[in-house]
Amino acid sequence: MPSFDTVLEADLVEVRNAVDNTSKEITTRFDFKGTSAAIELKEKEITLFGDADFQLQQVEDILRNKLTKRNVDVRFLDIDKAQKIGGDKVKQIVRVRNGIDATLAKQIQKHIKDSKLKVQASIQGDSVRVSGAKRDDLQAAMALIRKEVTEMPLSFNNFRD
Repeated sequence: MPSFDTVLEADLVEVRNAVDNTSKEITTRFDFKGTSAAIELKEKEITLFGDADFQLQQVEDILRNKLTKRNVDVRFLDIDKAQKIGGDKVKQIVRVRNGIDATLAKQIQKHIKDSKLKVQASIQGDSVRVSGAKRDDLQAAMALIRKEVTEMPLSFNNFRD
């Protein structure tokens, strides 16, 4: 039975490269000289450091530009609010989303069920498997998912005939 998986996966190698490039730019920019502006990556969590909220915003803009240049969708980023740390320093945590959460998976499943296509959607961990009898129905389901779920950069893999 033909099927495909709907997944939410960021290219973590490109994310790491973008963070490294952002760090290099922070060290060379004149407006960051003598400040505590920095960025670091641990697994799927990016931490931005700065002297003020304005500086955090500048670091975040640099990161967004570097991610865009490396073809990583910025919708993968889940940005928390800035937190004060010792003295007048601030930090901000940015998580890189990986895997479809339960509410989004149920939403995708509901869209497919409401569309009256002859396909079935099943939640499998952090992905949604869509299976059907005809290839054309699966392609219609892909188009439907792309149209209905625009807030997340979903991709499709594991297409089987």
